[in-house]
Amino acid sequence: MEGKDVIALAETGSGKTGAFALPVLHTLLDNPQRLYALVLTPTRELAFQISEQFEALGSSIGVKCAVIVGGIDMMAQSLALAKKPHIIIATPGRLIDHLENTKGFSLRSLKYLIMDEADRILNMDFEEEVDKILKIIPKERHTYLFSATMTKKVAKLQRASLQNPVKVEVSTKFQTVEKLLQSYIFIPQKYKDCYLVSIMNELAGNSFMIFCGTCNNVQRVCLLLRHLGFQAIPLHGQMSQSKRLGALNKYKSKSRDILIATDVASRGLDIPHVDIVINFDIPTHSKDYIHRVGRTARAGRSGRSITFVTQYDVELYQRIEQLIGKKLPQHPIVEEEVMLLVQRVNEAQRHARMEMKDLHDSKRKCIDVDDEDTASNTMQHFSKKMKYDKEQKRKAKHGGGEGGPRGGGGGGGHKGKFKKKKAY
Repeated sequence: MEGKDVIALAETGSGKTGAFALPVLHTLLDNPQRLYALVLTPTRELAFQISEQFEALGSSIGVKCAVIVGGIDMMAQSLALAKKPHIIIATPGRLIDHLENTKGFSLRSLKYLIMDEADRILNMDFEEEVDKILKIIPKERHTYLFSATMTKKVAKLQRASLQNPVKVEVSTKFQTVEKLLQSYIFIPQKYKDCYLVSIMNELAGNSFMIFCGTCNNVQRVCLLLRHLGFQAIPLHGQMSQSKRLGALNKYKSKSRDILIATDVASRGLDIPHVDIVINFDIPTHSKDYIHRVGRTARAGRSGRSITFVTQYDVELYQRIEQLIGKKLPQHPIVEEEVMLLVQRVNEAQRHARMEMKDLHDSKRKCIDVDDEDTASNTMQHFSKKMKYDKEQKRKAKHGGGEGGPRGGGGGGGHKGKFKKKKAY
């Protein structure tokens, strides 16, 4: 509120969005201005969520927000920017696209730059985009950095663009919430799916968020659980933006009680009713663990997390324990009961594999059908190449290529020799 630049660290679910939204709205009320603040986020879903919170908090003063993210029509976004909203919430890549290509759009009058999940924005492939944005926006501005985990790269940005910043640390560098009950199970890789189904049966009636390492595995686990009668819904980066938002809304509205996601859902998303987080695939970056389990036990509520550790994950798991500074208890589970599920789970795995294969085949067909121009151009290119290759072989065989592959002399020689052969 004093107008100083801020670096803020606080544990997940502690209200960081409100902490940067309220000062911005307060100063906006004193000095009404269009294109007043820019909020950068690493994921599209988080951008939509922040926009909703800004509009809710600023509804009485008529705040207008624009969400600028990938996967949505650029023309519609250009029209939204032409109306000059007060707050822009964007992912860095799409914002650069608009700054370079949308006529009349400029951030020269910007007063606030806010980076939510700042370490992720600087830690991924966004560094180049962030550097471009920092060059374009005015130096006379307020800069806020917010995150639950901090990296050295944030310190670099602090030197680059912050003026006399205040560092606010609500928690130690890496900390999980006190009301979160964390545990792990050590299992063989071969029976990983069986243990997941066993835990889902044991804790039935709760709302689950299951994290997998790849988009493919998210889809596979989702199909597997559906075959076993669970209401599961996937969320990953290969889905279209409308499907991603649709999946999230179904889960938020409690019409589905199991969300299976990649790390695209691990940061910032505020879903109050998540009871249990399961790390089906252990995160390769230890800090992602803090963000994943932070989807539950938010804003003073309690929650549980269970991490699956196979024989291949021991080193990664030890890094997580070292990072959070505590040894986690083992989740009690009866192995004999899990083994009773093997036959049913194997059958569901077989169905899931077949569906995945059908899904990939239909996607290929869709690409061929949808992209007719590309397909016809490719076919023309191949037919020309085949004709050219045949011509070259023919010339080499009959020795009529003295005039070169495209020379007139070579062509004449060929015709003559063929005539002689036929006559002979």
